[in-house]
Amino acid sequence: MSAPSSPYRSGFACFVGRPNAGKSTLTNALVGTKVAITSDRPQTTRHTVRGIVHRPDAQLVLVDTPGLHKPRTLLGERLNDLVRSTWAEVDVIGFCLPADQKLGPGDRFIAKELAEIKKTPKVAIVTKTDLVDSKRLAEQLIAVHQLGVELGIEWAEIIPVSAVGDKQVDLVAELITKLLPEGMPLYPDGDLTDEPELIMVAELIREAALEGVRDELPHSLAVVVEEMLPREGRPADRPLLDIHANVYIERQSQKAIVIGAKGSRLKHVGTTARKHIEALLGTPVYLDLHVKVAKDWQRDPKQLRKLGF
Repeated sequence: MSAPSSPYRSGFACFVGRPNAGKSTLTNALVGTKVAITSDRPQTTRHTVRGIVHRPDAQLVLVDTPGLHKPRTLLGERLNDLVRSTWAEVDVIGFCLPADQKLGPGDRFIAKELAEIKKTPKVAIVTKTDLVDSKRLAEQLIAVHQLGVELGIEWAEIIPVSAVGDKQVDLVAELITKLLPEGMPLYPDGDLTDEPELIMVAELIREAALEGVRDELPHSLAVVVEEMLPREGRPADRPLLDIHANVYIERQSQKAIVIGAKGSRLKHVGTTARKHIEALLGTPVYLDLHVKVAKDWQRDPKQLRKLGF
């Protein structure tokens, strides 16, 4: 007699962790394509990006939340509320802790919040293992175990992973999948994200604009796609999508940083973003970018709403 095949499972998981703990990189590695914006700057994820992992035995929907942190602005508070409401609705929580950094107050702050959520299974994921040797990794795994003991969190699993080196990524998917409820697929086969295209396009532009800017721009940069329309009168075999977008910054002085000498930086941003957008949408794109100042928008409820927060 053949053994009964295991039941199909489907559900939602989210990765939490302080900013820059490798959550978005892991999401992208699991889905196998770029759905979450990644940057080596903390706090770059602002929308709940869902990546969908299709497996023969399961469908895992990844909800990517912003990093939880101690808020200093109204935007920060809104982001934290978004994180907590997401935690309450998922089937599994993956807590990302980078292997190359000792556990700090930020990790403890999040772990305490996690300890309050009793029913949801929690998996500790030690990320960026490619950056440390085996001794340092072992110390970090023990520290993560101890943190759980201390706060009364029972980790369903503790998994070391390197999304960049593609080490153990499949194992993460497998172990999280086992914790999902039995059920039918939630999304059609082939779907990789349910994020509206406009938001993904805006995120790709934002990611390109953040690249290589060493100044304090991440928080003060927002992108709004004003319009995305197929150009009229093009032959069917040569379509072109016109995208008009505004890059908003908070202060006039930041404008020069984003635009660069004689517009060189903005041109580079446009080229980089266009390549990623064309790959995402599978069609040639004409991208028109403008930089605008929205004074202190992070502290202004009216402007936050206008910029989609």
